[in-house]
Amino acid sequence: MADPALSLPEPKVALSTASVYPETTATAFGIAARLGYDGVEVMVWTDPVSQDIEALRRLSDFHGVPILAVHAPCLLITQRVWSKDPWTRLQRAREAAEKLGASTVVVHPPFRWQRSYARDFVRGVWRMADETDVRFAVENMYPWRYRDREVLAYAPAWDPTQDDYRHFTLDLSHTATARNDTLAMVDRMGDRLAHVHIADGNGSAKDEHLVPGRGGQPCAEVLERLAANGFGGHVVVEVNTRRAMSSAEREADLAEALAFTRRHLASAHRTGGQ
Repeated sequence: MADPALSLPEPKVALSTASVYPETTATAFGIAARLGYDGVEVMVWTDPVSQDIEALRRLSDFHGVPILAVHAPCLLITQRVWSKDPWTRLQRAREAAEKLGASTVVVHPPFRWQRSYARDFVRGVWRMADETDVRFAVENMYPWRYRDREVLAYAPAWDPTQDDYRHFTLDLSHTATARNDTLAMVDRMGDRLAHVHIADGNGSAKDEHLVPGRGGQPCAEVLERLAANGFGGHVVVEVNTRRAMSSAEREADLAEALAFTRRHLASAHRTGGQ
């Protein structure tokens, strides 16, 4: 009789369009197609193409690369993308995901100075999740550090497991920056873990987003655990390639990240899920 662990489908591995910065969203689709990624996660930011649903649909169709997730604009530099109002930005992200066939919207917790948004954030995300089949997956962040001081920049908390959300995104660069126990966070997220940003880090105060395997995070263990447990979400390579000296070097980094991710997702199948 076949081992049921061997029949579990491996999670799809997507490329975050943020991984090609400072190159463009359009460039990310071409790289994802060439390297054999299963899809992309669109980071909505100041690149006009990332904000344009029809342009994204054309890129997806042209390259044959599906859009698996949309990352809502929630960085400091995207506070005015789509709208000044953060709830409108989330609504636009949901509409984009629905129209593009993406299953997940990735959401950061509010900044502390967004007081009214932060007060209603947990309830508001639940309300929005009740209106759609798209998953709103709230991402773990980290305290900001300056010398020996910590600044709690996010509210209700940088650790979303402190609050009640339907779905979570786990980011392994952020667990490194927060200097917390990644595997313990995986356990706390449990079956509400819906989406993963695979990257690495060494515990620097800066959010490093290293290629997995180049830092101190348990990237391999997390991937193997996901595969063994039949994880039904997507794994997204979200790494920093800004220091790449050429397009070829950037692609080599992204190929290495894809190979690492697929190798460790497949290892649970090779070992029968043990």
